Amino acid sequence: MKVYVPCDAAARALGADAVAAAVADEGAARGVTLTLIRNGSRGMVWLEPLVEVDTPAGRMAFGPLTPADVPGLFGDPSAHPKALGLTDALPWMVRQTRLTFARVGVIDPLSLDDYAAHGGLTGLRRAMDMTPDAVVQHVTDSGLRGRGGAGFPTGIKWKTVAGAGAAQKYIVCNADEGDSGTFADRMLMEGDPFTLLEGMAIAGHAVGATRGYIYIRSEYPDAIATMTRAAHLWSAARHSPGFGVEIRVGAGAYVCGEETSLLNSLEGKRGVVRAKPPLPALEGFLGRPTVVNNVISLATVPVILARGAAHYRDFGLGRSRGTIPLQIAGNVQFGGLFEAAFGLSLSEIVKDIGGCTATGRPVKAVQVGGPLGAYFPPAKFDTPFGYEEFDKQGGLIGHAGIVVFDDSADMLAQARFAMEFCAIESCGKCTPCRIGAVRGVETIDRIAAGDATAIPLLTDLCETMKDGSLCALGGFTPFPVMSALTHFPDDFARHRKAAE
Repeated sequence: MKVYVPCDAAARALGADAVAAAVADEGAARGVTLTLIRNGSRGMVWLEPLVEVDTPAGRMAFGPLTPADVPGLFGDPSAHPKALGLTDALPWMVRQTRLTFARVGVIDPLSLDDYAAHGGLTGLRRAMDMTPDAVVQHVTDSGLRGRGGAGFPTGIKWKTVAGAGAAQKYIVCNADEGDSGTFADRMLMEGDPFTLLEGMAIAGHAVGATRGYIYIRSEYPDAIATMTRAAHLWSAARHSPGFGVEIRVGAGAYVCGEETSLLNSLEGKRGVVRAKPPLPALEGFLGRPTVVNNVISLATVPVILARGAAHYRDFGLGRSRGTIPLQIAGNVQFGGLFEAAFGLSLSEIVKDIGGCTATGRPVKAVQVGGPLGAYFPPAKFDTPFGYEEFDKQGGLIGHAGIVVFDDSADMLAQARFAMEFCAIESCGKCTPCRIGAVRGVETIDRIAAGDATAIPLLTDLCETMKDGSLCALGGFTPFPVMSALTHFPDDFARHRKAAE
């Protein structure tokens, strides 16, 4: 009997370890020959711990399970009160286009044999049969853009590093996933770590780099442990001789999600933004040409090499090609990770996929792009999910975190949170970010206290921050503040009336 119990951090937080122990104990008590696999999460967080049992018809899902539900798995699975049917036939799974996350939740994350049996290493083998320039062109032709937030074309960045003359080059993976409502990097590293290592090895071959680093936020102990073990297994198997990978752990600074701050931290310096130029592609880690890509960007490269640039490019819309792992969170009925091609409307994502709010109250706003993303009101829910499409509406996709709020949310309080977040997390490099965010909190408090004259001050302050900051922290903080003020003026007026 083969049973899958997720080892994903979210599943473990919801009791997966206790369920796994109960499965092992029950199997032993019944004398059943049991294979227990701790897989990644399928992304249906509201059903975790989601247990799967291998049957002649396929893997059957059960959830959310408690230890008390485990004995029923050993009888007639179809009669179990928490039987959900075949996992791959569940509506959440059927509607997805799983490319980057095709193996997450399917395989044993630390089994190279399992990885290879499900298509792993195909992209690397094909890349090694190609010239470096051809690999770079392949990635360029796919239309892949940085999934960490900026949306910069990956192939252009690689071409710059490949063309730079240097005795040493580096591949740096940005796994400092700090945006609220985002968890795709974590899920990928915990559920399919070898695909990230394969993507980095392909990048190394393409640009002439021999060393790679994965910079993981310290708040991800499970991902750190899994990636560390995976890197040792990968190295021992010699799948990418001549290219080594080291795991580095951050210290909890949000600003280190910005690539130049990350590079400073990686060098043992204070995590402070660097001025550009020079670009990291030319003078990055230790002053050498460096590719800095997000986890999802690098983990998608093996798919592109395995299936072809055209196959990946055929998904999406406009300049947003391929798929995007949507991370649906907040006050939502069905929260989790949903990989789909670019182009779904925000309405489809929030209502059809997310099932609207968990409270049953009307949706008031959706914030896309983390704590620095704009708040979209229902009037903008027809916006297609694409980089340029969101930009035209005054928003940003960022890392594709989607946080849902119902009509009880106070948008003035949310605007204040964005400003306070910036004030706390600022590295102090830029005056508009370091001082502007503090003044912004004070100005919003004046508005909340009934001072209507502070509203134009807040608007001017946001313009100064947007135009005067070196990185996204100060430059994008105006997005949530101004969208709250623009789309939800009643919340600001209510505070003034209460003060009067």
